[in-house]
Amino acid sequence: MNEEKKNAPQAQTGEAEELTLSELLQLRRDKLSELQREGHDPFELTSWEQDHRAAEIMEHFEELEEKDVVIAGRIMTWRDMGKASFIDLQDGSGRIQVYIRINDVGEDTYAAFRKWDVGDIIGVKGFVFRTRRGEISVHAKEIVLLSKSLRPLPDKFHGLKDTDTRYRQRYMDLIINPEVKDTFVKRSRITALIREFLDSRGYLEVDTPVLHTLEIGASARPFVTHHNTLDLDMYLRIETELYLKRLIVGGFEKVYEVGRIFRNEGMSVKHNPEFTTVELYEAYADYKDMMNLVEELYAGLTHQICGGDTLVYQDAEIHMAAPWERLTMVEAVKKYAGVDYADWATDADAQAAADKMNVHYEKNAATKGDILAAFFDAFVEEKLIQPTFIYDYPVAISPLAKRKADDPDFTERFEFFIYAREMGNAFSELNDPIDQRERFVRQVEEKRRQGANAEVDEDFLCALEVGMPPTGGLGFGLDRLVMLLTNSASIRDVLLFPTMKPKN
Repeated sequence: MNEEKKNAPQAQTGEAEELTLSELLQLRRDKLSELQREGHDPFELTSWEQDHRAAEIMEHFEELEEKDVVIAGRIMTWRDMGKASFIDLQDGSGRIQVYIRINDVGEDTYAAFRKWDVGDIIGVKGFVFRTRRGEISVHAKEIVLLSKSLRPLPDKFHGLKDTDTRYRQRYMDLIINPEVKDTFVKRSRITALIREFLDSRGYLEVDTPVLHTLEIGASARPFVTHHNTLDLDMYLRIETELYLKRLIVGGFEKVYEVGRIFRNEGMSVKHNPEFTTVELYEAYADYKDMMNLVEELYAGLTHQICGGDTLVYQDAEIHMAAPWERLTMVEAVKKYAGVDYADWATDADAQAAADKMNVHYEKNAATKGDILAAFFDAFVEEKLIQPTFIYDYPVAISPLAKRKADDPDFTERFEFFIYAREMGNAFSELNDPIDQRERFVRQVEEKRRQGANAEVDEDFLCALEVGMPPTGGLGFGLDRLVMLLTNSASIRDVLLFPTMKPKN
């Protein structure tokens, strides 16, 4: 962090070229102490009434020229010219140049100002003008130190490039790299647009519990905590599904939740232990209705965020307009792996086909359906760059989806893929409590064999026994969607504070 050694104002503020970081930190604290001794403690100030922002002044210069404005922000650059200085001031909307002259603010104020630093937060009252070089600026008539920065910003010439530091010190990342802030502004807008889309279609946003009293049989591994008063282990939720379905049983016909999810699993560019999903359920709908909803939502978001029907993600041009390609899992495996599920009369036939083509599968989960899914993972997913629905999943890997009436080995389930990534999952929801109990039992037995303390959710089965109407359900990852729409390579780029291993 040698920004202060290279930037002109540091020399004039006394931060000499040879100072180490620790010496710079001490120098700034000394300056603060001096201000406090003189009765000018910046941390005592409680407010500063801005009436304009940088972007507003830049956009409406013709209307504001020669008009007085009140602004505030952080000093980002400083060009000292003796009895006058130019600084760049950064607020929440952008940057604007400020011209500060000794004759306008007074000798005492200007002398004090020259002891301030890049990174300090200041208030400015002045008028809008354009310099001889044509740059829109504010000519200061009054300046106030609103908060003292006790730590120098990174080198302005090299920015903040180290990703580990960027993720750990997101506040610094946001100050130095404006494109990062833009990503999170877009994330907020994407979330708002999703809510607007669902609300306009009669969905009700709800909240369901984050702490659960039992570990369900789902494959994800939960985080365990302990409730002291109840002396009871509890589990951070790995999904919002079962509580949302309880609400469908209770009479709500369209519900959704934008929910934080926690899974005690690995970390990668696509995975973080805590992440956000959007999950929704609609009574009297099925998985094909959910396909149509996904197409409409994703195409609309692309148009609103990216300005058209096409977006660029990493090295690919993605066409988001409907209709998307739709393939059954059987069709997809036949297309990309050259293997036909119809040729497998038995589980042994499927296993032999997998062995022949070196497709890995779990020996204790080796039904034809399991093998089909293994072929899909090995040959198909990496090919699905353009938006594609893969539907009709084997019942063996779909414990919560309704069986197909004409082919009970398969379920009315789909996942959709973009840029070879699974983006979401949807079902015609299983509402047969007897079938659901059997699947839950198998799921729990498998998880217990793996050492987990899983249990069947008896209350959810009770809800199904009360009666749930035919229902379509959909869940998708908000973080992966934001990655796609902002061309972000890693999930950490779209999480303000991603999970990080402590440095110590």
